Amino acid sequence: MASNPFRYRCPIVTANNPLLQAFDLPPYSVIRPEHVEPAVDTLLAENRAAITELLKQQSGTPSWSGLVLALDELNDRLGRAWSPVSHLNAVCNNAELRAAYEASLPKLSEYSTELGHNRVLYEAYQALAASPEAATFDVAQQTILEHSLRDFHLSGIDLPELEKQRFGAIQSKLSELGSRFSNQLLDATQAWSKQVSSEAALAGLTDSAKAQMQQAAEAKGLDGWLISLEFPSYFAVMTYADDRALREEVYAAYCTRASDQGPNAGQHDNSPVMLEILALRQELAKLLGFASYAELSLASKMAESTDQVLHFLRDLAVRSKPFAAQDLAELQAFAAEQGCSDLQSWDVGYYSEKLREQRYSISQEILRAYFPIDKVLSGLFAIVEKLYGIQIEELSGFDAWHPDVRLFEIKEHGEHVGRFFFDLYARANKRGGAWMDGARDKRRDAAGRLISPVANLVCNFTPAVGDKPALLSHDEVTTLFHEFGHGLHHLLTRVEHAGASGINGVAWDAVELPSQFMENWCWEPEGLALISGHYQTGDALPQNLLDKMLAAKNFQSGLMMVRQLEFSLFDFELHATHGDGRDVLEVLESIRAEVSVLRPPAYNRFPNSFAHIFAGGYAAGYYSYKWAEVLSADAFSRFEEEGVFNSDTGRAFREAILARGGSQEPMLLFVDFRGREPRIDALLRHLGLSQEAA
Repeated sequence: MASNPFRYRCPIVTANNPLLQAFDLPPYSVIRPEHVEPAVDTLLAENRAAITELLKQQSGTPSWSGLVLALDELNDRLGRAWSPVSHLNAVCNNAELRAAYEASLPKLSEYSTELGHNRVLYEAYQALAASPEAATFDVAQQTILEHSLRDFHLSGIDLPELEKQRFGAIQSKLSELGSRFSNQLLDATQAWSKQVSSEAALAGLTDSAKAQMQQAAEAKGLDGWLISLEFPSYFAVMTYADDRALREEVYAAYCTRASDQGPNAGQHDNSPVMLEILALRQELAKLLGFASYAELSLASKMAESTDQVLHFLRDLAVRSKPFAAQDLAELQAFAAEQGCSDLQSWDVGYYSEKLREQRYSISQEILRAYFPIDKVLSGLFAIVEKLYGIQIEELSGFDAWHPDVRLFEIKEHGEHVGRFFFDLYARANKRGGAWMDGARDKRRDAAGRLISPVANLVCNFTPAVGDKPALLSHDEVTTLFHEFGHGLHHLLTRVEHAGASGINGVAWDAVELPSQFMENWCWEPEGLALISGHYQTGDALPQNLLDKMLAAKNFQSGLMMVRQLEFSLFDFELHATHGDGRDVLEVLESIRAEVSVLRPPAYNRFPNSFAHIFAGGYAAGYYSYKWAEVLSADAFSRFEEEGVFNSDTGRAFREAILARGGSQEPMLLFVDFRGREPRIDALLRHLGLSQEAA
């Protein structure tokens, strides 16, 4: 890695610990692993003492400023220290930092459990909710109070003492297991690579993919080319490699990561971790009086019942599966014409790309030349400026965790709104995938000062090679827009109370609405005109390429839909039926039998790398992507009716959805914007999965 902020070690003096100092943006270059535990220990001790004192002061008639705002101050100080540590653990992982991070997790979990079980604190919140002052609270304050009381119950405040202790132990263990799952997946991903000495073995791969593999080999002092399981490398092989045996080899290594199968069978195996996580989640749910973890999950979500979620997913599956079967039949027939009569999982990406090229005379690789990163970013910023009346400028002279990191500022009418970091490229020791983290929340502090928000936006795109800039596939452009939608939700909030500003307090199955909503502009001709331009000539995306791209928009959308429904149903069923005698793979197979049209090989161990549900926040909540997709498609249909760059409609979306964060229930916000409850029709039409579209 080009830069490692943990290369140099220094003796620790707590007084000089950067995590304990006041700072605007985190001082990433001076944060060391040995700073982490002393900072966490110090802040937890100080917070505990401060909470004891404030509860003494608030006995009798608590106030918002004395209770909620005072706790916000304590949470903010702890969060400001922990947020950069957690972030660095994801983007610059190494053994020393990982050890410090993992040593701190149980301490933070114990502290969180203590707060949830603090009877005096709970009674103070109850007294505040019943006080005359509560009648004067704005809607965000009222929602924060309601959610706080709900969360006390979900934290086990009502449990007998022994069960409270068990609850705390489970929470701590789950925190540790989630981190272990993530670490073992990262280690398994890094543990496999394949050196290729003959360029002929890479026939079919694009020049940019081969250049990246050559660069990866050079970085490790090797000759030739190095294939890894980082997604850009894996994707390139699965999509373009003519050598079927190579595709199968890479596929087998990728889909068996962290499992008992494949070339590294038994190394970093997540199977026992998953079983322990599932058992503990079920025990946690039972302690709180829920029949399953799926029920517990929905207690703080938009969906009302497990039956409602399952009906929603199965209804989508019934509607989509015929389209998926048709997609597969067309692909199998095409592959057979090319000499592959037994289409397998490692052939799907390859022949799909060939079929796309034949049918639409277009490929992701041709499109890449028209999506250089700086053009995409300038176009993205122009789009949100048109929609929301904001301005975005790049900043310099800041402290970053890697040389590729960039920092931007959002302004409105010349006034500062917030800032966001972009860390866009794949590299060693960086977690895979794409995500947005709120690095700092917008809020008004105890002194009345307005604290502006900061976001981290992270992707894993193919970096620049040589003199050529980073060129994005259209899929990567869509990912960028998706994560930026999350970022706007965090940054454009007008709520000044921490508990409901940005994405805080937003139901998990509604939090994907702003992100999926942003993706629509990647497909609009007016949006594409802003985000595309040939990296050498600057020429706009030619009309014939644009027409082909739009024609290919719903290529294999049936197959993609049932794949996402497989993940969603597997996750929900796994958490709704745990303990019925079926193991993880048996649940997955039953879901595949119901919704899938192409079954992967028996050695496939997809669950072992399903970090969303085992190491992220999506347990019994992966359905949220599809749930929110209905909301986002229906919300965008108003723009289709009124103009995709209609500034009045853009402001209406900003004020109803983005600005109000978690201050009200998401259905109320959606109805406020759309004038009615959501309908599924727009989603099916956008994906070409309705009779009308067909």
